Amino acid sequence: MKRNVTVVVGGQFGSEAKGKVISFLANEFDIAVRTGSPNAGHTVLDGSQIYRLQQIPATFLNKKCVLCIGAGSLINPEVLRKEVKRTNTKGRLFIDPQTGIIEEKHLKQESELVKNIGSTGKGCGAALINRIWRKDFKLAESVFKKEFKIKNVSEIINRGIDDGKNILVEGTQGFGLSLYHGTYPYVTSRDTTASNFLAEAGISPLVIRDIILVVRTYPIRVAGFSGPMANEILWNEISKRIGREVIEFTTVTKKIRRVAEFDVELVKKAIDINRPTQIALQFLNYLFPIDENKSRWSDLSKDAKKYVKNLENKLGVPITLIGTGQKNEAMIDRRP
Repeated sequence: MKRNVTVVVGGQFGSEAKGKVISFLANEFDIAVRTGSPNAGHTVLDGSQIYRLQQIPATFLNKKCVLCIGAGSLINPEVLRKEVKRTNTKGRLFIDPQTGIIEEKHLKQESELVKNIGSTGKGCGAALINRIWRKDFKLAESVFKKEFKIKNVSEIINRGIDDGKNILVEGTQGFGLSLYHGTYPYVTSRDTTASNFLAEAGISPLVIRDIILVVRTYPIRVAGFSGPMANEILWNEISKRIGREVIEFTTVTKKIRRVAEFDVELVKKAIDINRPTQIALQFLNYLFPIDENKSRWSDLSKDAKKYVKNLENKLGVPITLIGTGQKNEAMIDRRP
């Protein structure tokens, strides 16, 4: 049996820079499938252009890559249309006929969640409730059949697997936000583990080659009353350590992110459940500003190398991709 599927999954509370990791690897894949919903954004840089994607796979810069949205996903039609136009990807995007549709009524239903648990309020939970009730819920086939290519995405992927093509499953958000394994009730409306991403795309776990767990040196959560986070600190403390001002805003809601020290126990739990073959460690430059934008392991400072090796030993998983800055080029690739 061929094993040519790679899954990318977040190991903390989202915003680990999965978009950067995926776009860095984009040219290695023939087919990419986006799972999840538009309550999670992946940022892709192309020179001076910044793309903040909520629906389109982050591999889109690879023009040979077939782009898919899986049956287990949810689509906000307005968001999708804007992204497709900006990325010029309509001709190579396939949408599963059973992908769910978020409507205006779902956005209105979530206003209370925004106040109570730090929800993004994008209607995803409300839409999933309607889907489970099997009542008054629209699917992509009825909404987009004259506009986009509607085709069974699991068939596209599985025929690709059989033909030896390299497949990427693009997971969203982070392990700590899992409906089942995260910090309930301060979680998202779905499971955020590799096994669920496979289910949403329609893929067997037996064809997996790699699971890449993406983590960052300072984990973040969305703004507001969004749930517990161990050893929380302020951005001005990080700015002092770095020697320049730094602050981050969420991709979807544009709110200031909460930030904390690295939580080894959280990542170990994510490793237990996801069983990654490798880890992508991002924002190393937040710990070692002298190493910002470096792209070779040999050029890293002695302290940065020591930190990575110590963390690798603690986690028991190879750290293969190390982000040292915002651009794709600021990535150290240690894969064999």
